[in-house]
Amino acid sequence: MTVRVHGTCAPGFEGVRAEFERSFTERDELGAAVAATVGGELVVDLWGGDADRSGTRPWERDTLVNVYSTTKGMTALCAHLLVDRGELDLDAPVARYWPEFAQEGKADIPVRWLLGHRAGLIAPGEPMAPGAVYDWEKVTEALAATRPWWRPGTAQGYHAVTFGFLVGEVVRRITGVSLGTFLRAEVTGPLDADVHVGTPESEHGRCADMAPPVRATEAPPSPSSSTSSRTVFGEAPKPPVGGLTDHPMAPVTLALQYLPLGDVNAAAYRCAEIPAANGHATARGIAAVYAELACGRLLSSGAVERLRTRQSEDDEPDLVLRAGTPLAETWPWGLGYMLNQYGQAGPNPKAFGHGGAGGSYAFADPENGVSYAYTMNRMGAGTSGEDLRSIHLVGALYEGLGERGPVQGPMMGA
Repeated sequence: MTVRVHGTCAPGFEGVRAEFERSFTERDELGAAVAATVGGELVVDLWGGDADRSGTRPWERDTLVNVYSTTKGMTALCAHLLVDRGELDLDAPVARYWPEFAQEGKADIPVRWLLGHRAGLIAPGEPMAPGAVYDWEKVTEALAATRPWWRPGTAQGYHAVTFGFLVGEVVRRITGVSLGTFLRAEVTGPLDADVHVGTPESEHGRCADMAPPVRATEAPPSPSSSTSSRTVFGEAPKPPVGGLTDHPMAPVTLALQYLPLGDVNAAAYRCAEIPAANGHATARGIAAVYAELACGRLLSSGAVERLRTRQSEDDEPDLVLRAGTPLAETWPWGLGYMLNQYGQAGPNPKAFGHGGAGGSYAFADPENGVSYAYTMNRMGAGTSGEDLRSIHLVGALYEGLGERGPVQGPMMGA
């Protein structure tokens, strides 16, 4: 199999190109891009393969693709900008900004529990109909009226879809504009970073189509489905479920199937704002945003320390992720970001970022001045940066960085 890889690598980072090419020849890649910066300099900018399953559209330099939960890093950033500006208090009750949220015993839930996946609101109280996820008011009203699925603050569980509505509604109440609008006005627009939450129809022509894994006989290109119990996290019971203990996979049913995403290649999905799950971006655009955090721009140093401060207890599992991700038997959450407990973001344990269903991943490593983003359209096994396609790219990136001088953090595999 021969796939032409396009783009550039700075001297010393040729190993990233070699691993990227191997993703196509050995790891079932369809179309993908990877970008990385060091000290704000773009040292890797590669793309290749196909933007659709039929091979009729090549992946171009400006191809956008759905990055699923890698979007959460952008959503969390919006909240941290407001904290830095003194407009949002992480320890204040959510209800201070969103009064209707106080229903069903939620009056005292602090904002930080939304960002740390500790609010117990992984799903609305009842399953919502297909297409409801595109109706912001309907979803936020349902979440405001929902009793938490566990006592808030006592456990953590990945708010796979609801995270974006919960954090996004707080941002909207403070700023008066939607999360996607705020992100574009305050972050991605000024940076000229090609990242969208709510992708305009005018940009749909350059969106890649998501594709199922090569070895799947019948798998939707979405982490959830309203017609099948199969998810990227494994087999789960169909809704409704009565609670977390109904079935080992009940948390996954709640988190992924109570708000089904529908056809992720459809215009309605691309246009909607689902700030936990439907960002469309180039790898270069995401890397540009994380470069700001890696280089001490955009947020204060105190804010960067705060967002990567562990919110999880020692050896605490994630109630949702552990059902399908072995890594999550113990899982460390920061404030809206995945922490680097397992080295998926390189050798620095203080690096932080977010992964998406199927394999996309992005992070910042401030101590080494590194930012990284990988995007793809062939769904793989990863949800949290552990997809082998990304792992090999990150390893090659840090090998190249080591040629420039000492790398902070224990070397991977040491």
